[in-house]
Amino acid sequence: MARSIYITSAEGHSGKSTVALGVLDALSHATPRVGVFRAIARSTRERDYVLEMLLDHDGADLAYDDCIGVTYDDVRRDPDAALATIVERYKAVEAQCDAVVVVGSDYTDVGSPAELAYNARIAANLGAPVLLVLGGRSAQQQTQPEALGSTFARTPAEMGQIADLALAELEHGRAKLFAVVANRADPVRTDETIDAIRRSVDAHHGPSDAAPAVAGTSVPVWAIPEDRYLVAPSIRGIMRAVDGALLSGDPERLTREALAVVVAGMSMVNVLPRLLEGAVVIIPADRSEVLLAALLADASGTFPSISGIVLNGGFELPESVTRLLDGLASKVPIITTDLGTYETAVRIMGTRGRLAADSRRRYDTALALFEQSVDTDELLEAFGVARATVVTPLMFEFQLIERARAERKRIVLPEGDDDRVLRAAATVLKRGIADLVILGEPFEVRARAIELGIDIQAADVLSPFDAVHVNRFAEEYARLRAHKGVTLAQAADTVTDVSYFGTLMVHLGLADGMVSGAAHTTAHTIRPAFEIIKTKPGVSVVSSVFLMALADRVLVYGDCAVVPDPSSEQLADIAISSAATAAQFGIDPRVAMLSYSTGESGSGADVEKVRDATALVRARAPELLVEGPIQYDAAADAAVAAAKMPGSDVAGRATVFIFPDLNTGNNTYKAVQRSAGAVAIGPVLQGLNKPINDLSRGALVDDIVNTIAITAIQAQGE
Repeated sequence: MARSIYITSAEGHSGKSTVALGVLDALSHATPRVGVFRAIARSTRERDYVLEMLLDHDGADLAYDDCIGVTYDDVRRDPDAALATIVERYKAVEAQCDAVVVVGSDYTDVGSPAELAYNARIAANLGAPVLLVLGGRSAQQQTQPEALGSTFARTPAEMGQIADLALAELEHGRAKLFAVVANRADPVRTDETIDAIRRSVDAHHGPSDAAPAVAGTSVPVWAIPEDRYLVAPSIRGIMRAVDGALLSGDPERLTREALAVVVAGMSMVNVLPRLLEGAVVIIPADRSEVLLAALLADASGTFPSISGIVLNGGFELPESVTRLLDGLASKVPIITTDLGTYETAVRIMGTRGRLAADSRRRYDTALALFEQSVDTDELLEAFGVARATVVTPLMFEFQLIERARAERKRIVLPEGDDDRVLRAAATVLKRGIADLVILGEPFEVRARAIELGIDIQAADVLSPFDAVHVNRFAEEYARLRAHKGVTLAQAADTVTDVSYFGTLMVHLGLADGMVSGAAHTTAHTIRPAFEIIKTKPGVSVVSSVFLMALADRVLVYGDCAVVPDPSSEQLADIAISSAATAAQFGIDPRVAMLSYSTGESGSGADVEKVRDATALVRARAPELLVEGPIQYDAAADAAVAAAKMPGSDVAGRATVFIFPDLNTGNNTYKAVQRSAGAVAIGPVLQGLNKPINDLSRGALVDDIVNTIAITAIQAQGE
């Protein structure tokens, strides 16, 4: 039977979806099959955005309709019948999972004062301990109209009182308390808040057995601080709130947060000084001069960058103004609404931020806050989930991130003009995976990041034409390539190429590694490394591996990207390098030298090459477990291995697969990736003195994040 946890709150707008996402993420890294269940959904007509967001997480693989219990209408009609339905539908999800995250109701306008009591009753009937989320902010809005969604911070005493009331309700409903999270807490008084809540918990429950690792203490209590980006509404949310339509601008910028409201009901010269960073500007549609001024101010770089514009009143823009807008080609979203200024402002001020998977910044911020504030090891231990021996792709990716974070390295990203690279950089920085240097013109790179609504402030942005660096790099490159007749003038021209510039940063210790290739060929990325970084002592060839994350384990495939037709000596080099890479990433290396025959059964030049390479590996690295020549089925399948190569330490248990040539390796990894649903992480370059890694030009943001983490881990090994 799966273990489950019921996440509920004592009131609305506590941000429990942030906590639910964090718990789901933590469980996904420890156990293979994690489910999500929404006990009470808002309606059947409209999809539940919280459930959709959680199901979008890679760790949850269930159908939306299977994960819904009942609706508020069902509860109002017959609470007992609704409870029976919730239990029945939950049990169907539980049967498919090792752990289930159950999310309680949302305290909508159709809720009632007894809502927490009903949630407690559900949790008790599901046998799920309760993770109680307490809101650290009161519902009373502050008086400043420019502060969107801001609220008063509750004092520790107030938090303790709310905990008292909530715990009494849970006790009355016979629900077992698992932990308490004070969400959106005042970061200055976090310790006081935790102490106040803990006193309340102790008064109600005394020492708990919910956390055996800390016997004799109360249940775990954590506090997650407020983050304005999580509570601020998106421009898309504002567009829905005002019943608006997108007139012009970049649709991707609709995910950007609105951090303030500026009502532009005055002349242009008075509006401009009042613009705020990240503001949504409300402009009457018949004040076209103010509209143009706001757009020009955003593009100028001398005024704050605005998130969006709402044109209210329903007036059509003159044709001449529309033509002018087309010529400006501004990417600021301009939304039109028929509402008046007052109603528009009221609706925008009442719009709240939603945590959704389509906003990468919110998603990363929520996970980063949870990881920084909640002791996930304590959470998992209290929950009773042991780390599984099975390693899923998601679990392996988390291990990469965890290891990279343990000793942060400085990675250079030469392709600062690629949106995927900027988005990946924002994720890496937010989650503390590595320190970054991004190459590109600083104003252009940072301006594009602002347009995309992502945060790369913690990155260093460096122009590849920076005179100081170009002079230093040119001298070094001319020295290294003097034997090829390269002059200082030629070197100065060469090093402004981003791949050479980034490689020289790594060579001179200004960065620990480089990741490139999203917009450049493999040759463009790694040629400078051959010339400058060079290979490790004793290694004759630079090669690559893919880390193939299957459903339950991770294998290493090499070489699938670099060396077309390796000699037996090169093949031996690739095998030894691949085994070292496997060990670096926690994979016990058992090396299979692949061929179309197994053992002594075959002959021919191709088989002899593999046989010779195997002998070289055994001579040069006698500590390695290696077998070859061997066919793939004999290397991977224990039953086949028993028949073809009985008694082998590698056959049937291989973890490192060395292909005889690039044609075989490249096609095999792609076949396994597409047919078996494996996640192919790489190519990971090996054999260089310092880590340089190449991306596929079709790389996704997550691929880039993983490659940065891999490069950081390689740099740790250096």
